[in-house]
Amino acid sequence: MAISHHSSQSILRPVNPLFIAFSLLLATLFEMMPLDRDWILPDILALVLVFWNIRQPRRVGIGVAWCFGLIMDVHSASVFGEHALAYTLLSYFAITIHRRVLWFTPILQAAHIFPLFLAAQLVTVSLRITFGGMNPGWWILIESVMTTALWPLTQLILLAPQKLPISRDDNRPI
Repeated sequence: MAISHHSSQSILRPVNPLFIAFSLLLATLFEMMPLDRDWILPDILALVLVFWNIRQPRRVGIGVAWCFGLIMDVHSASVFGEHALAYTLLSYFAITIHRRVLWFTPILQAAHIFPLFLAAQLVTVSLRITFGGMNPGWWILIESVMTTALWPLTQLILLAPQKLPISRDDNRPI
């Protein structure tokens, strides 16, 4: 099995809390864009929440996920608490496995988080059906596959500011 501890390959600077807030705000705004929702689109907010749950579980926890879920519930005019419950469960399980996931390559990390996205989506769809919504069909689960497929790119983008050197010093060994 190809296990690779990525944090040992490069030293990361501490993450700026404003960058975390900015990335979550940007993901929320993306989810709120008036796109044609007949197409299946990845859940970018869930993706960014899971990324920060795994990378910074003390800063972005279950409470943050619940608040963003409520924001999405109000925005989408769906069953109140639908997204909040799904994002809360998603964050809980992401934080539960955060230490283990970091030992793997981004592709294997995606394999670990795929069941989380799938379970969160099943919770959302189940709540919609329970409260009188239509069954969207099995193809709606493609959203979880698309969200998971963006995991390596998300890591590349959200870790980039931490990898930038503060200043170049040829005499410093690291």
